[in-house]
Amino acid sequence: MGTNSSTDSRTQTLATSRKKRFEAAVVGGTGYGGAELIRLLLRHPAVELTRVTSIDHVGEAVEALHRSFPPTGLVFENLALHDAARDVDVVFLALPHKVAARMARELEPLSARVIDLSGDFRLRDASSYARYYGAPHPHPEFLGTFVYGLPELYRDAISAARRVSSPGCFATCIAVGLLPLARAGLLQGSIRTVACTGSSGSGAYASDTTHHPLRASNLKPYKPLEHQHIPEIEQTLADACHKGGHAASFRLQLVPVSAPLTRGILATSFVQVPGRYDQASVRAIVQDAFAEATFVRVLDSGPQAEVVAVKGTMWLDVSFALAQVDPANGCRELVVMTALDNLVKGGAGQAVQSMNLMLGLPESQGLDAPGLWP
Repeated sequence: MGTNSSTDSRTQTLATSRKKRFEAAVVGGTGYGGAELIRLLLRHPAVELTRVTSIDHVGEAVEALHRSFPPTGLVFENLALHDAARDVDVVFLALPHKVAARMARELEPLSARVIDLSGDFRLRDASSYARYYGAPHPHPEFLGTFVYGLPELYRDAISAARRVSSPGCFATCIAVGLLPLARAGLLQGSIRTVACTGSSGSGAYASDTTHHPLRASNLKPYKPLEHQHIPEIEQTLADACHKGGHAASFRLQLVPVSAPLTRGILATSFVQVPGRYDQASVRAIVQDAFAEATFVRVLDSGPQAEVVAVKGTMWLDVSFALAQVDPANGCRELVVMTALDNLVKGGAGQAVQSMNLMLGLPESQGLDAPGLWP
């Protein structure tokens, strides 16, 4: 029986196009954030990681440094940014704060989409950047040109973006938990948050904050009321207030705590709400706000948010509790508790989530692996 060569050709072309995968590069692949990006991209069904750069371990196989990886066929390369970005669809910048900022003009002409994991393009206000990052931004004209990569608030903008600034771990954990209240106009006055974080948030290189004898059996506040994620969280929540048609009339008081764990953040935020709000009405506000959120779980009853339940996953768990009405002011204290893995939903995983949106892929693709227990 004969075959139709035209049909066969179309079938072959279709099969070839279906095999085509997007290509990605990671700039700065030796730290914990870079390692997590590599891990996620290696198993992504629609994206091929083709290049990893670093100024350290040049010429070494990726798996020689990140020893839990199988053979990758990749080595660390020391490349200029335009060479790292050549012929790829997306470039991840997994670099220390202040390094990406110096590259702003080099980023501008790149045809590849860019996702920056540092804090260098998150803020829109140059004075806030200078205060919280300890130096003026070298290219303040680029502040506000990156879309902030928090899908729970900016999903449509991320989908259309060429440049995304991926949020910080504290910022994600705290801001997402408070988004429903911001949209509902319930953020007023002083918002007080205590957030405990794991040592991987301090980076891969040894310091006083990661040294095992000082960390393993210790709880230690640091940067109280001065952490660099404070203006980032306030900026995000102000946007949520405005989207809900409300004025932003609050201030965040954040006390970060160094905790004796490797991964994870548990944040506890205290907000005063009018006494007419009860458990059912707060639950309705929270559930409605996250009805379309791919990776947010609202815990209605039973266990509260906890780090072990989100370890190694993209989940951000939200739980809450309400105090009795205070007769002195007619208000209730609402406690919002949130937990995430700082390297996944609080870091590299969220960057991949933004990549999926930017490339028109399913938002959860490559991010749905089971977590680690315990």
